Amino acid sequence: MTRLVTHAAGLIGRGIGASRSPAMHEAAAHELAIPLTYRTIDFDALGLDDSKVGEIVCFLAGIGWTGCNITYPFKQSVMAFCDEISVEATALGAVNTLLFKDRKIIGDNTDWIGFSSLIESRIGDVRGASVAQVGAGGAGSATAYALARLGVCEVALFDPSRERCEQLVERLAARFEQCRFLVCDSAKDALEGRQGIVQTTPVGMAAHPGTPFDPGLMDPRQWLADVIYFPAETELLASARAKGMRTANGAAMVVGQAAEAFRLFTGIAPDCERMLAMLLPDPPSGSNP
Repeated sequence: MTRLVTHAAGLIGRGIGASRSPAMHEAAAHELAIPLTYRTIDFDALGLDDSKVGEIVCFLAGIGWTGCNITYPFKQSVMAFCDEISVEATALGAVNTLLFKDRKIIGDNTDWIGFSSLIESRIGDVRGASVAQVGAGGAGSATAYALARLGVCEVALFDPSRERCEQLVERLAARFEQCRFLVCDSAKDALEGRQGIVQTTPVGMAAHPGTPFDPGLMDPRQWLADVIYFPAETELLASARAKGMRTANGAAMVVGQAAEAFRLFTGIAPDCERMLAMLLPDPPSGSNP
């Protein structure tokens, strides 16, 4: 009789108490009859300093967890504690999935896969497009990488940290010679004249209310993809919809990256549609399909 492997996994980040990742992963595991538990480790709720992330990761690896997902603000700092890092995560300069295997901590990145799925399913063909991106952190690295792989001709980047933008361009420019990466001095400069907009900052989340830039800068002819999925409609997305813009929240990205992480944890690919239904059982009225 074959013995089923029991998996323990989770999500490490800040302000993640309302995350639906545990329900999403555990429902997928139940459907496939895979013993899996998934927990959140919220540094805000636990009162932990950022400097403790390495200690937590090493502890989880030591007690036999299969792996864990990493979210804001640890996608870049956690790399220092990895024994191995995938080619994709190295190029992105960010890790969102850790595997604990053979006494090693292995860093990977599935965010770019999730964002590619979001664009293909919610926005469509972006080949040859010029796209503005606000934010160049961990999520921004993945979205810029995905945009280049999807064939956009130009990515205009803005982040309050110009250095972070320049570091991202340095990592990606040589890898994607067909795509031009620009570092802009303001959100206005980045958005002006682009066909689409990608929003990758945490501004708009429940813990970070507001908009990352003036919604008045958006043109009704543009599309907007916001990586935030909770709340399902941010203030920025609501403004874009009011203008008649094509919009997408981060739900498809979350499901896409989670499905790939689940496959890495268990060796089995889950049903993405079921995961999406578990993530957002009640989508906002008027949201894009």
